[in-house]
Amino acid sequence: MGIEKLIKHMGWANQQIIKKLGELPDEALESYVVNPEWTVAEIIRHILSSADWYGFRLTGEMHVEFDAPKSTKEMIEFSRMAAGFDDRLLRACAAPEALIPRDYDGKIIMRARSTILSQAVHHATEHRAQLVAALELRGYATINLDDFDVWGFADAKGE
Repeated sequence: MGIEKLIKHMGWANQQIIKKLGELPDEALESYVVNPEWTVAEIIRHILSSADWYGFRLTGEMHVEFDAPKSTKEMIEFSRMAAGFDDRLLRACAAPEALIPRDYDGKIIMRARSTILSQAVHHATEHRAQLVAALELRGYATINLDDFDVWGFADAKGE
C-alpha cells in the first residue's frame, strides 16, 4: 500500500506542476539553471517520458516518443499524457513483487518491481525540484514545492 500512495502523490504533484506551467508565459519554458540543454521544457518532457518508460518496463505496454513543449498551451496535452503514464504505474503497483529483467547492452539486469516504482517516484521528485529552481533563477517564482509535498497531497485528498 505504501508505494501506491507514493505513486498517487507523484501523479498529483506532476499534475499540479503541469497546471502551473500552463499559467506561465512561453518564455518560462526556456529557463534553465546551468546547462542550457536542461530547460524547463526539456525537464517536463523528461519527467513524463521517464514515467512512460518505467511503465513500459513494468507492463510491456508500448511507450511513446514526444518532443519538449514549445508553448505553455501544450500543458493541456502534457497533463493528459502524464495522467495515462501515472495510471499505468499505479496499475503496476497491484502486481506482485517480482524481478523484472532488462537487456542493457547485452547484459540482463534484474530489478525488483518495487525498486522500479520507487525510482519513478524519486526521479520525478528530483526533476520537479530542478524545474522549479530553473524557473526561480529566471524570475518565475510562482511555484512553491511545499504546496505539492505529501502533506499537501493528504490535505487535497482529505486524509
